[in-house]
Parts: sequence; structure tokens; C-alpha cells
Amino acid sequence: MKRKTLFIINPISGGKKKDRVPELVKSHFKGEAAIVFTTGVSHANEVAAKAIGEYDMVVAVGGDGTINEVASALVGSTTVLGVVPCGSGNGLSRFLQIPMDIEKAIENLNGDNVAMIDSATANGKPFFNMAGMGFDAHISEVFSHNKKRGFISYIKSSLQEVINYKSQYYHLEIDGKIYEREAFMVSFANSSQYGNNAHVSPQASVQDGLLDVCIIKPFPLYRFASLVIRMFNKTANKSRFVEIINGEHIVVKRKAKGPMHLDGEPEIAEAEVKIDILPASLNILVGKSFNDVA
Repeated sequence: MKRKTLFIINPISGGKKKDRVPELVKSHFKGEAAIVFTTGVSHANEVAAKAIGEYDMVVAVGGDGTINEVASALVGSTTVLGVVPCGSGNGLSRFLQIPMDIEKAIENLNGDNVAMIDSATANGKPFFNMAGMGFDAHISEVFSHNKKRGFISYIKSSLQEVINYKSQYYHLEIDGKIYEREAFMVSFANSSQYGNNAHVSPQASVQDGLLDVCIIKPFPLYRFASLVIRMFNKTANKSRFVEIINGEHIVVKRKAKGPMHLDGEPEIAEAEVKIDILPASLNILVGKSFNDVA
């Protein structure tokens, strides 16, 4: 299917060079294409917002953070989001079965496999793959200052920080029901995985109108490796240290404001955060083999 398409390329995402992307678009994409390289934070969002009504599809060339910027502008519109994964983890892209190879991902954009998926907000700020508080938010903050990107660098940061990290207390209200929990981290999963095929909530769906609230309970340090392994073999939900609760409307309260991540991008969030699902709010071109569990 030929679409008038705007490619928005984040030149620094994932620490991967993208100089050849325009050339690859020219040789592998069949539609009419324009290309913009981003110059800083929020630029992708601004460009995508202006593209609505002018382009049929806007393609995010980058990682989950780049997808977040572009998708945030497209939510609720008929403009289709396309993705060429070039990030450190590529969580949403992997879940949607979008090819990790750049050339194949561009060729995938010639298809018509458009799905309508859910998105979510945390205190009004959109996310599409995963948001979180606790250890993963702490690591996102640490990782954001690391000059070296990629999976290995992320693992090294995690191993260095887990030794001294302390669990926190959370007051959770999920669809009106109260849960008091001490947690190593709390993730709000739209898709099943953080990225790099690490699945915190293997049964999550982007089309069920629900978020999976994944509570990782305090655990002995020697169990950290086994929990990580469970994420990679899709059995995290079977661990006694993991509790998963589905919900549409979530309110989280903690003692003070602190780190939170939205699609891997860190920020300091208020002590109280309201999280809501927005069912069927984003049109996105998925991989040929994508088949959600919903």
C-alpha cells in the first residue's frame, strides 16, 4: 500500500548511526517519502503534530522514547504510526513483531497490517509500551546519563545498582480496590516487555483495554538472576515475587515525589500519580506475524 509518509529519524537513539536510513528508505519504501532528522527533545513530537492531515503515515525511526514522542502527537487521529526500530530495547516494536533489521522494517511499511492499539497516560503524559516506578525507573535515570547505550550497558548498570537499592511502600488504588504493597518496583504494562525480550507481564495485551500492574515484591539478592531469567523465558508471572493486577484506572501514592519512567524515558513524578488506559486510541502498522492475545 502506497502512503504519503514522513520519516522522523532520531540520530542518537540506541547509540546507532542512521546516516544510511534515507538511502535505505529510497531503495526499500514504495510510497512518497519525506525525511526529517530530530535536533533535540520534543522535536519529534512537534514535527509529528504538524504532519497530521498532510501525511497518511508518520514513521518513528528510533527507540521506545522516539515512538513515544511521535505517537503522543498521533493519538486519536487517523494518521498511521510506522516504526523502524533503532533503540536500545525496542520493547513495543518487538511486541508488535516489527522486524529488528532496518531494511526489513522499512519493507514492512509497504504493507497494510494496521492495528488499533491502546495507549495510556500517567498524570496526563502518554505512554504506549511501559511505565514504571521503583528500580526500573531508577535504572532509567542512571542509564540516561551513561554515554554507552545498548543492552550490555543496561545490564551493567542494573547489576551495579541492585546491591544497594531499597524497596518502597506503595498505596495502589486499581479500579476502586485498595492494595498496600512494599515493592522493589511497580510496572504498568501495556505490552508484555520492557525491551530486548524481557517480559515482565507475559499475558499483557495492547488491545484489551487494560493495563497490567506488575508488582515485583522484595526478594533476596541471590534471587535477582533467577527473576531476570524468568523475564526472558516468559515465566515472570509464575514467580512468587511477582503479582499482576489488571486495571483501567490506577492511582499510585508514595511517600514523596521520585523517579518514574514513561517508555524508558526518566522523569521526576509527583507522590501521587493517576494512570489511565485509552482503549483503541492509536493506529499503528505492525509486523506481518503480529497476533495479540486479546
